[in-house]
Parts: sequence; C-alpha cells; structure tokens
Amino acid sequence: MAALPAPAPSRVLRGLDALNFFLADVRDGLGPYLAIYLVAVRGPEGGWDEATTGLVITLAGLVGLVAQTPAGALIDGSHRKRVIVIAAALAVTLSCLAIPFLHSFWAVAASQSLAAIAGAIFPPALAAITLGVVGPRLFARRIGRNEAFNHAGNAASAALAAGGAILVGPQVVFWLMAALAVLSIGAMLMVPASAIDDRQARGLAATPAEGTAQPSGLATLLADRPLLVFALLMAAFHLANAAMLPSLGQLLARGIGQEHATSLIALCILAAQCVMVPVALLAGARADRWGRKPLFLAAFGVLALRGFLYVLSDSPYWLMAVQLLDGIGAGLFGALFPVVVADLTRGTGRFNVAQGAIATAQGLGAALSASLAGGLIVAAGFDTAFLTLGGIAAAGFLAYWLFMPETRPAGGAADGGPPAAAAQPAE
Repeated sequence: MAALPAPAPSRVLRGLDALNFFLADVRDGLGPYLAIYLVAVRGPEGGWDEATTGLVITLAGLVGLVAQTPAGALIDGSHRKRVIVIAAALAVTLSCLAIPFLHSFWAVAASQSLAAIAGAIFPPALAAITLGVVGPRLFARRIGRNEAFNHAGNAASAALAAGGAILVGPQVVFWLMAALAVLSIGAMLMVPASAIDDRQARGLAATPAEGTAQPSGLATLLADRPLLVFALLMAAFHLANAAMLPSLGQLLARGIGQEHATSLIALCILAAQCVMVPVALLAGARADRWGRKPLFLAAFGVLALRGFLYVLSDSPYWLMAVQLLDGIGAGLFGALFPVVVADLTRGTGRFNVAQGAIATAQGLGAALSASLAGGLIVAAGFDTAFLTLGGIAAAGFLAYWLFMPETRPAGGAADGGPPAAAAQPAE
C-alpha cells in the first residue's frame, strides 16, 4: 500500500482559511446589492425597475456561464493558480467599483459581465487548490471547512455592510469590496505554489504511474451520464435559488423604503450565513459517513419550503426568519457540490473542467432565474414569483431522488481509484 501523503503545514491551511474568508464577498461581486442599488437608489426615474435589473443580471450570468468551462480548463492546465486567483479578484473588484460612475444600461451590463467572467475562476480554482494541498482523502472534510469560512466571511461583510449603510449609505458595499480584495490577495500569498500538487489538483494521482490515463477531454465529459444528470439538477437548483434573495430585497425595498433596504438585506444575508457555517462543517464532516444523496435531497427540500413560506406574510420579521432556511440549503450545496464532482471524476484528470461544465449549467439556471422572477414580479406579483421558484425546487428534489446515484466512493476509491459512478451506475 502506498504511503499516505504528509499533511499540509498548518500555515498553509490557515492561508486556505483566510482565503475563503476574505474572498467570500469578492467572488460573488455585488450579488443582491446590485438589485438594491439599481432599483431602490436609482429607481424608475433613472430607468431601472425589477425587469431591467433582472435583465442586467441575466446578461451578466449568460456571459459568465460561457466562461465556466474554459475557466475550469484553464485551472486544470495551469501551474500558476495563485496568479489567476489574484487577477480574478482584482477584475471583479474594479468592475464593481465602476458601477456608481456608469449610468447607461449597456455600460452597467458590460461591467457586470466582466465581473462574471472573472468570477467564473473562483469555484474551480479554490476547489483545485484545496485538492492539490490536502489530497482526495481529506477533501470532503476540508471543503466543508472552506465553505464554513466562506460563509463566515459573507456574514462578517454583511454585518459591515448593514452598519456602514446606516452611516454612509448603500455605496458602502463598493468600498467594502475593495478592502476585502486587498485582504484576499494577502491570504492567497500565504499558500505557496510549492504546496499545491498540480496533478492532484486536477483529479489525477499525485505520483504518475505507468499506464495511467492522460486527462480526458470535454467530449468524454459530455458522454458521462451521471455528470450530465448532476449538471441538469444543479441548473434546476440555481433556477429556483438565484432570484430568491434579490426578489426578497426588492420586496423589502418596496415595503419599508430605500433608506432601510440595504441594511435589512444585509441582515438577511448575515442571518443566513451564520446558519451556513455549522451546516457546512456538518456536511463536510458527515458526507463520507451519511452519503452525498441524503444531504443533497435535504438542500432541495429546504429550498422548496423557503419559496412556499415567503408568500405567507409580507412582514419584514417573517421574511427575515424564512431567509434563515437559505443557510441550510446553501450550506449543504456549497459543501457538497465539489465533493460530488470529485467523486464522479476521480482518476480522470478532468475535475476542474467538469466543475466548469457543470457550473455552466448552474449559471444558465441562475441567469434565467433573474429574468423569470423579474418578469413574474412585474406581471403577477411577488407571491407568484416565489411559488414558481419553490415549485422548481420541489421538482428538483423529486428528480434527484429518482435519477441521481449515490456517489460516495467505496473501498479505496478515495485514494485514486475509479470514479464512484463507475461502480454505482445511475438507476
């Protein structure tokens, strides 16, 4: 039996913790704050309503999803992953800092499209760096820890945004992003390039053996049925999930006024992120014991419940309480997604390109979600939009249950054996 790899130095692991913490708010760009800023601050007199804002988000999402697979391929083939992460962080931040100075629809759409292209780098890069540092045996637990620090970072930045918006207004989110970008670059530099095994980072064995297959191409990925099923399910999850928080922000802005909207949406994010931290840690610690499928079913079920509960009351206190459920669904999803992709691609050398291809499906779902919800809100109201999104999540729950196999590796698969799906074909 091959000797186990030596554990990564604690300084490197602390660097991963800091990277996920500080990059948390940078990787998603302005997120729901963009909808708040455009609808509540600029408003109809500036040419912005729920439909036009949703269209900007959709256009940026479409551009970003086209970039997902190339981003994964770039990470698979690169030996300079740290440089790529730093460049992407700078690009997202500069694109978002330009928003207060851009007034036309197309200028705003172009800036957010650039941010979306750069943002496509982060998910495969962070997962690849983690796999390259800790190896497959510790990957599930470490991804759970990554997500916990990511959510803690989102919670901290949301708290700062909530307080800062009261003192200086909604524009505080732009300066907060700039500060976090600088800190995330420092965190990335805490992880030396020598600590990242580039073969492990793409899903190959750390040491090449005679007869080991070369990394597979995208054509093989497209012929992989479990990966395609998983991609469709992830698209459904994001179709249901992506528009919920921005729509909630718009509902709060209408009900309580723009002067409080940014602070309340920041508090919603803060509350949900605080729930995500223990959920992500639990998912990472128990995914190998409980399996991936039950936890993913829970994520879909909670997402559906959230959509249905939003319509029961317009009270800000009720809406904020329901938003806590996002902490469960998103916490499970974030901790499990790269783990399932690693299960399905283990030993193939296409871990990151597979992440990018599936992220393309996710991005398509997320982009369509914004336009779908925005159109429904304008045509039929918020309740119709939330019920539709919840129904999509319920359909996703049923499809995952019926068509997605359990991907938890059996026996020695965790140490570089064949993908789990090869031993457990879809039912």
